[in-house]
Amino acid sequence: MSRVLVDTSAYSAFLRGHPPVERAIQEADELYLNAIVLGELLAGFGAGKRRARNQKDLETFLASPRVGVLDLDGGTAQRYAAIANALRAAGTPIPTNDLWIASTAMQHGLRILTTDEHYLAVSQVLVDHYFPSATI
Repeated sequence: MSRVLVDTSAYSAFLRGHPPVERAIQEADELYLNAIVLGELLAGFGAGKRRARNQKDLETFLASPRVGVLDLDGGTAQRYAAIANALRAAGTPIPTNDLWIASTAMQHGLRILTTDEHYLAVSQVLVDHYFPSATI
C-alpha cells in the first residue's frame, strides 16, 4: 500500500501536468497534505491570477476519498525538533515549513512526494523526489 504526503511543489507540479508526479499521485493508495502545505497553497492562490480556478481544483482534489489533511500536534513537534537538530548538526538545514512537512511524514509513516531536493537531506523520512518539469 502506497501512502504519500504531497508537498506544495508536488501538488503544483501535478496541476501543471508533470507526468511522473501525475503518475505517482494516480498510483498512490492514500494521499495526504498537512496544514502547512494547505496554508502554502492557499497563500499562493491569493497572490495569483487564477485564484478561483486553483481553489476549485484544490477542493476537487481534497474531495477524493483517497485524500486527507493532517494537523500538527505535540508528536509532530517532537519529530520537528529531532529532524531540525539532526540537520543542524549535519550543517544541512532546510526551510522551516519543510521541517514541519517532513515531521508530519515521519509521524505518520508517509513518503514525501516532492520536486524539492532538500528533503533528501532528511534521513528520518523516505522521499519520492522528481525533478521539476523544466529539467525533464
